[in-house]
Amino acid sequence: MTKTNTVATSSVSADVAAGVAQFLSPVVLDLQALVINGKQAHWHVRGHNFIGIHELFDTVVANAQDWSDLAAERIIALGLPVDARLSTVAAKASNPELTAGFVQSDQSIAEVIAQIDAASASLRIAIDELGEIDPSSQDVAIEIARGLDKDRWFLVAHLSK
Repeated sequence: MTKTNTVATSSVSADVAAGVAQFLSPVVLDLQALVINGKQAHWHVRGHNFIGIHELFDTVVANAQDWSDLAAERIIALGLPVDARLSTVAAKASNPELTAGFVQSDQSIAEVIAQIDAASASLRIAIDELGEIDPSSQDVAIEIARGLDKDRWFLVAHLSK
């Protein structure tokens, strides 16, 4: 059993902190999965547009890492821990499985978009629920959603005919 010591690091109540953690923790896990899976896609993408997609996946990964950190630090600033260990991410993230090995760019892009969509689903729930609990935390989720939408747009543009 893990003992959690909540330290009063902000003016919010323990109930508010718990509510924020409830809705931002899945966001952290899905974004960490996007980091891992995005790097996997980055290494294995193939096709005529390799270099552009390879570099774009690096941007997606870097952004997801930054946003995961932003969400995690919000939870921690409110006095609660975050569990984003690899085993926890593997067990609890909602991201779909990637194809193993080398993958043609169109399929790889579609799979990374699916990763973004999984994280976006967690974000939509967080945005909806956090408005009632803590508007500052809702702002964090909105900022992340805005950025994920942009990354998704850049990827979708490669698949559009």
